[in-house]
Amino acid sequence: MKPRGLLQFVLHNVLQKLANVGTHLPAVYFACVYLFNFDCLKLPRQLSLSFRHLVCFLLVISSWGMGNMVYGQANAMPSTPKKDTSLNKTNNSSWKNEDAAVYYELLNSDVHYVPDSTVHAFERLKYLETWSRDLGNLGGPTTNLMFTPHNNVGPTMGYHVFDAYAYSIDSVKYYNTNRPYSDFYYRLGSKLEQLVGLMHAQNIRPNWNFAVEYRKVNSAGQYKIGRSNNDNLELSSNYKSLDKHYKLYFGLVYNKEQHDENGGVVDSELMMMSNGQAVYSDRKTIDAVNQNDYYSLTRSGVYNIDRQFSVRLQHAYSWGTTDTSYNADSTQFSFKLTPRFSISHRFDVGSEKHTYNDLTPDSIRYAGLFNQGFGNVGYYYAGQDSVFVQQKWIWVDNLIMFNGFIGQEGHQARFGLGWGSRYDQFIALPGYNEVQSVSNLFHNYLEGKLIKEALSAGAWSYGADAKIYFTGQDAGNFDLVAKIGKELPKVGSFSAGFSQQLGSVPYSYSLYENAYTKHNFADSFMGAKESITRLFATIESHKYRFSAGLNDYTLNNYYYINTAFLPARYNIPFNILQVWGRKVFKMGNFYLDNQIVFQQQPAGAPINVPTFMGRHDISYERSMFKKALKSAVGFGIRYNTAYKPAGYDYLLNQFYYQNNETISNAPEVSFFFNFKVKKHFRAFLMVDQLQQVIPGMTNTVIFVGMPVAGWGKLPDYAAPNAMLRFGFNWVLVN
Repeated sequence: MKPRGLLQFVLHNVLQKLANVGTHLPAVYFACVYLFNFDCLKLPRQLSLSFRHLVCFLLVISSWGMGNMVYGQANAMPSTPKKDTSLNKTNNSSWKNEDAAVYYELLNSDVHYVPDSTVHAFERLKYLETWSRDLGNLGGPTTNLMFTPHNNVGPTMGYHVFDAYAYSIDSVKYYNTNRPYSDFYYRLGSKLEQLVGLMHAQNIRPNWNFAVEYRKVNSAGQYKIGRSNNDNLELSSNYKSLDKHYKLYFGLVYNKEQHDENGGVVDSELMMMSNGQAVYSDRKTIDAVNQNDYYSLTRSGVYNIDRQFSVRLQHAYSWGTTDTSYNADSTQFSFKLTPRFSISHRFDVGSEKHTYNDLTPDSIRYAGLFNQGFGNVGYYYAGQDSVFVQQKWIWVDNLIMFNGFIGQEGHQARFGLGWGSRYDQFIALPGYNEVQSVSNLFHNYLEGKLIKEALSAGAWSYGADAKIYFTGQDAGNFDLVAKIGKELPKVGSFSAGFSQQLGSVPYSYSLYENAYTKHNFADSFMGAKESITRLFATIESHKYRFSAGLNDYTLNNYYYINTAFLPARYNIPFNILQVWGRKVFKMGNFYLDNQIVFQQQPAGAPINVPTFMGRHDISYERSMFKKALKSAVGFGIRYNTAYKPAGYDYLLNQFYYQNNETISNAPEVSFFFNFKVKKHFRAFLMVDQLQQVIPGMTNTVIFVGMPVAGWGKLPDYAAPNAMLRFGFNWVLVN
C-alpha cells in the first residue's frame, strides 16, 4: 500500500471510531476524507490545494457550531460539557427533531425571504441580471441590455461595469436561523472558468445572528490575455433585544474586481466558417489588440482594478406597548411589542479605489487623451515607462431619524424624518506635475420615509422615500420614490409607482489625470444636472405562472461616453418605454418558460440596446424515488434583434456609445441537466453556446472595442465558443 493510501486508511478508521465521541467530529472526518480524495473532482492543479483547505475549514468551523448545540435548545451554548452515562446507548429521549428554519431580511423591511432551492433554471447565475451581457468572459465588464440608468443623486465615483458581480451595502442580507446553516457552491467551465461561493449563517443566540458570504470568480477566458479575477465578501449581523425595544444591524461589504484588458481581437472574421471549418478553431491563437509577448503570454500588461469597501451600522430604540406571553407550563415566556415611536441612527463609512495600469504603453493608444512618447515600444523593461491612473473616494455618512408607527401589530405603517450629514473626499493619483488633485465635499440632507408592507394575504402595501441635499456642492439634488401595491389572495400581487431623481456628474466623468496630463471635463457639463423620471408597474401571479411589467423613462442631460471616447451629456430630453412579460406553461411534466422584452428607443439618443429580446426554456421535470430526487432536463434559447452594440473603452473602464457597427447574432442555444437530491444537494451539467458548432450559426461579435490607428475597422469583443459547465450546490444544516 502506498504511503498516501495508508494515510487515508488510518484516517478513515481512526476518525470513524472517534466520530461517536462528539457531535462535531463526523464533519471533521468527512472533511479529512474530502481533503485526501480531492483529486477525484479533477480540478485544475493551481486551485485544488488551496480549495481543498478552504472546504475543510468551512466544514470544521460549521461542525464546531453544530457540536456546541444543545438538543431542544437551539442556538444555546452549554456552560459545561455533559457526560453520557451509558456506554453503548445514546441518550436521545429528550432530542427534538425540529425542522431547520432559515430566512433573511433586508434593512428597513420585515418581509422574510428564504434561500432558493429549486432546480428550475438552477444552471443560471442568480446574481446576474437576466439580460446582462459580458465581454465574452465571466467576471469581466458587464452591461444590461435592458436599459437601466444609474443613480447619481449624491457624490459618486461613476464606475459601474462590475456592478453585476459586486455586493452592495444596501442589499446586505440579515439572516435568522434556528440551526447553523452553510451553503457551498462551485462552478467549473471550459478554459479554466471557476466560481466558488461560500455562505454560513448561525444564531449565536435566538435573537442574535451573524452571517458571512464569499464569492470568488477566476476565468482566463477563451481569448488571449483577457483574465478576470474577482473577490467579493459580505458580513452581516443583527441583534434584537428580548423585550423587542432595541435593534442593531451591522453590515460589511468588500469587492475587488480585476480585469486584464486585451482590447478585443484584431479580426473577428478569423472565426468565420470556411468550407465547414473555422479558420481559427482554437480561439486562444487569435491575436489580441494589447498583446505583448515580451511581457507575458497569459497576462495583459493593461488592466483595470476596482476595490470597494463599506461598513454600515444602524440601530434603533422603540417605545410602545409591550405584552408578555407564557407557554403552557409557564416555563418560558416571550415579548411582543407594538411600537409607537423610535429613534434610529445609521452610520456609514466606506471607500472605493479604481486603478488603471498600462505596463506596456503605446503612444498611439493615448492619442485622444495626451501625447507622450514611451520607451516600451516592441519590447518590455520592468519598471520603465507606464501609464498609471488611480482615483480614490472616501466617504462618511451619518443619519439620525425620528420614526412613528400607526396601526396594529403586523399591519403597521412606519413614517420617519431624519437629518443626515456626509463627508466625501476624492483623490486623483499620481497627479499631473506631481501635484495631487484633492476634492473635499461636505453635504447636509433631509430624508423622509413612509413604509407599509403587505405581510399577509390581501393586504395593501404603500411607501414613499424622499432624500434632498440642501447644502454643499450637490445642493438641490433629490431622489423621490412612491409606490403602492396589493397582495391578491390565492392569485398574486401587483404594484405601481413613480420615481424622480436629479443628480450631478460622477467624479470619473469630470476629471481624468495621470502623470502626463490632466483633463477637467466638469466645465463641459456647465453645471447641468441629470434628470431621470420613471413610471413603473408590475403584476405577478404564482397561481397562473405569469408576470409582466412596464417601465417608462424620461431623461434629460443624460451623462454618457461619446463616440470620441470622452465624457459628454445629451441635453435633449428623450423617452424610453420598456414592456416585459414572463409566462410558464405546464403540460404534465413539461415546462415552457418564456420571457420577452420590448424597448421603444428614441431616435438620435445615445443609447445602445436592442428593440426585442427573448429567452425561452423547454424542460422535462419530475420527481423520482419518493421525491428524493428531482431533475430538470431541457434546452434554453436566448436571442435579440439586430442592433448597434455599445463599445467598450478600456482606458476609462466604461462602455461608450457607438453608431457605426451593427450586429445580428444567431440565437444562443444551451442544453442543461439539473437535479436535486433530497433537500440539500443540487447539481447541473450544461453545454452552452451550442449554436457555435452549427455551420452558418456561428456568432462572432458581442461588443466593439476602441479603434486602432491604421485599421479600417473597429476591433471586436468576440463571442465565446461552445463550452461545457458543471456546478453543484451543497447545503449543510445541523
